[in-house]
Amino acid sequence: MTGALPQAFRQQSDACAALGSPFMARLCALLADRLRPDRPLTRRLFDWPGDMTAAGDAVPLRLAGALHALVLRGHAGLTAVYPPHEAPDDALWQAIDTALDSEEGFIAPFIDRAPQTNEVRRAAVLIAAGHWLAERFTLPFVFSELGASAGLNLNWDRFALQAGQARLGSPSARVVLTPDWSGALPFAADITVAQRAGVDLAPIDLQDPEARLRLLAYLWPDQPHRRALTEAAIATSPPKPDRADAIDWLQTRLSPKPGHLHLVWSTVAWQYFPRAAQARGTRLMEEAGARATPDAPLAWLSYEADGTSPGAALTLRLWPGNRTLDLGRADFHGRWVDWRAP
Repeated sequence: MTGALPQAFRQQSDACAALGSPFMARLCALLADRLRPDRPLTRRLFDWPGDMTAAGDAVPLRLAGALHALVLRGHAGLTAVYPPHEAPDDALWQAIDTALDSEEGFIAPFIDRAPQTNEVRRAAVLIAAGHWLAERFTLPFVFSELGASAGLNLNWDRFALQAGQARLGSPSARVVLTPDWSGALPFAADITVAQRAGVDLAPIDLQDPEARLRLLAYLWPDQPHRRALTEAAIATSPPKPDRADAIDWLQTRLSPKPGHLHLVWSTVAWQYFPRAAQARGTRLMEEAGARATPDAPLAWLSYEADGTSPGAALTLRLWPGNRTLDLGRADFHGRWVDWRAP
């Protein structure tokens, strides 16, 4: 069948295959081929008014997330054909088709909200950058995360990064990240955090069972290691991010902090801010950088798409001095890191 929705599912299928999820690739391809506008729920999807792709409203991920949420709630028909179980395409489709009818009351409101994840594996870059900074500045940190989702990565100092025989972080850390790492790890340094805070337009309240279900539902069904890491990160009791516009919130936090290193970061979030917001945020950071002193330095870490491949660019700006450092590149889900910090 032709049309924007099937094409969006095919694009998502290709993306999931590239990101190591063969089940999601197969699921999205099946939905591209077999989904029809033959009931109110699916007609709504086919008639979606905005950009259906991952660059816009991510409609394929919304539906896939709703189906996985049903699995996590114990839906018998879907559970029988979802990982770790194997099922032929016809059986998988029959279970989906049945759920689209019987669970419309759950699926319809689920897809009203945009997908939201909190990819814990991206914290490998935060750990490395944090130790690199701590060795050079030997000051307590103040954390400010833009687009913090559930706030899981605000606790990166409580995680550990294992790269071959080298390790950064506590031997008893509940969250141990093991990306495919290239480049020398920074030296281990003492990390002290005086304050940690984040912001999100729609922060996830981990005390809310339905919100927690949504967070887990967007972790792909054939990647149980991501769920295990997420649940381990939840167990570290991260702070709930503030609900606000990220740039408005940032402006309130940029006064110099004597005796502290202020680390501001985003991981695959800044790229979704409107251009005007990006420009304003950059201006605010540069103005704050001009006020930074050796006793109150400012660091801005960006883990964001830059229009080139593979993965995302890792960039660090430091003040005083207004230095820009290329730290390398990393996979969007944190599966690999090419570390190039000086």
